[in-house]
Amino acid sequence: MSALIEDYALIGDLETAAMVGRNGSIDWLCLPRFDSPPCLAALLGTADNGFWRVAPVASGICARRSYQPDTLVLESEWATATGAVRVTDFMPPRAQHPCIVRLVEGLEGAVHLRSELRLRFHHGRVLPWIRVTDDCTVAVAGPDAVWLHADGPIRVRRTVGCSDSTILDFTVPAGRRLALTLVWAPSHLPALPAPLCVPAETILKETDDFWWRWSARCRYEGPWRDAVVRSLITLKALTCAPTGGIVAAPTTSLPGCIGGERNWDHRYCWLRDSTLTLSCLLRSGYRDEATAWLDWLVRAVAGDPADLQTVYGVGGQRLLPEIEAPWLPGYEGSRPVRFGNAAVSQLQLDVYGEVLDTLHLSLRAGIPLPAHVWDLVEALMGHLLAHWREPDQGLWQVRGPGRQFVHSKVMAWVAADRALRMGELLGRNGASGQWRAMRDEVHRQVCRKGWDAAQGSFVQSYGSSALDASALLIPRLGFLPARDERVLGTVRAMRGLTRGGFVRRYAQGTDGMRGREGAFVACSLWYADALAATGHPRQAREAFERVLAIRNDVGLLSEQWDPDAGRQLGNAPQAFSHVALVETAFALSAGSSPSLRSPEASGRSRSGSP
Repeated sequence: MSALIEDYALIGDLETAAMVGRNGSIDWLCLPRFDSPPCLAALLGTADNGFWRVAPVASGICARRSYQPDTLVLESEWATATGAVRVTDFMPPRAQHPCIVRLVEGLEGAVHLRSELRLRFHHGRVLPWIRVTDDCTVAVAGPDAVWLHADGPIRVRRTVGCSDSTILDFTVPAGRRLALTLVWAPSHLPALPAPLCVPAETILKETDDFWWRWSARCRYEGPWRDAVVRSLITLKALTCAPTGGIVAAPTTSLPGCIGGERNWDHRYCWLRDSTLTLSCLLRSGYRDEATAWLDWLVRAVAGDPADLQTVYGVGGQRLLPEIEAPWLPGYEGSRPVRFGNAAVSQLQLDVYGEVLDTLHLSLRAGIPLPAHVWDLVEALMGHLLAHWREPDQGLWQVRGPGRQFVHSKVMAWVAADRALRMGELLGRNGASGQWRAMRDEVHRQVCRKGWDAAQGSFVQSYGSSALDASALLIPRLGFLPARDERVLGTVRAMRGLTRGGFVRRYAQGTDGMRGREGAFVACSLWYADALAATGHPRQAREAFERVLAIRNDVGLLSEQWDPDAGRQLGNAPQAFSHVALVETAFALSAGSSPSLRSPEASGRSRSGSP
């Protein structure tokens, strides 16, 4: 049922999102929140798992589609033998209930269209009870109710049987507009949801105005402004406005390897993304969003530092039980389909560095920090002092026995370094002597055990010869200067991870899973950053523009790219990819100046070198 991953566009209301295919079908929708069970899940199965298609009866794929400039309002145009039509899809920023509006406009002649809605609640498997009135269809299953309203005279029929659907047939002549509105509400509420009582044209104007005002705040003025603004809009669309949390992607189980088992649920918030996300938002002029993300982070990590997780729910919830869904055949047969994420139980030492790096960046940027933040710093460092030597699952959440991952140790160094810097800024000494000793010891150990002299590169873990793209972050983090011979050697060695000019996370077979995943989009952008920082601006620009060229027709990036098949892989759109795009655009537009994330950006010298 599902199309290519790059055939999907995103619409959202800042609490959930829908994936709209080039054929006019919404094949993925979770209501009422990103991490709710999907009610349209054809993306991971078949038509019987739920979809909503609005398209001409006589034409299968739209001829052109794009977002209205600087908005998340999607326009798709079809040309048929009898005329042309435009469908405008959008979700207004959430006021009370989630709402999707599909506005159909005749452009030429007269076009016969069909809307087919097949709802399947509770992860694409529960058939709802449906009631049809003159202008509304109401579908109910357990706690969920979905209302479908049409604002014009159209014929409604319901097919009965295993493919139970609500079908609306209508003809739109040139100059005529007709709106279809879908609204979710708790099933115990008897009243008609408020969005159904407001004209669609009014909702469209308010939605356009919201996105235009938001996009106008972007500070980036370089040569890739359109790509940067689109990435920032995507990042905003992946934000849960009430909590400030930013999900990694709105989807689950889109595979990193077609037909394989690398299928994870990304509808949650990862601490690994925290500093890069904060830096991206601050650079771009979105201080309110950066503050909301920081507030989410501080709330989420509250508690015993021994219980710090790598991933949390959009509300900061800790329990994200992972289940498999055997009733869903998976995207192109990629099983298992997973809901929830077992990474919550993994030990990832790098997250301590991410949290303290984020707090340090916030302090430097003048974002007000909670009064208890220093207590949090001391608690995190107290735990890390006792445990930084332990093996863990690393940045990439490798499942299996823990290892001494180099990136995790570098991030332990970052934790101590940023804690010391925060102490200087706040006039707190704390356990600075112990922290400084730890920072120096970690640095010496990484440079000794994480370095492979034969390859002239830092490696993935102690005792291994495998490369890992996370080593490209070493200069950005301030662990070593960009022109250090060890950094230069590591950047050169990364050619061993490239395929078709794109960079994989690590070598095939080092994670113990079957199949070869694609190149990782964020890693390809880190490579561009590292090339620029080490004095190769032309190659850096080429690497960056290769990534720009693999965006889909509306500017979206997934998690991975398959250079051999020439297609996107992994969950989409991926926040990590779009954050990295914005950061790289700023870095290349400013030459090789240091990132906001690096201590050198504040004019301070690096410490803890061997």
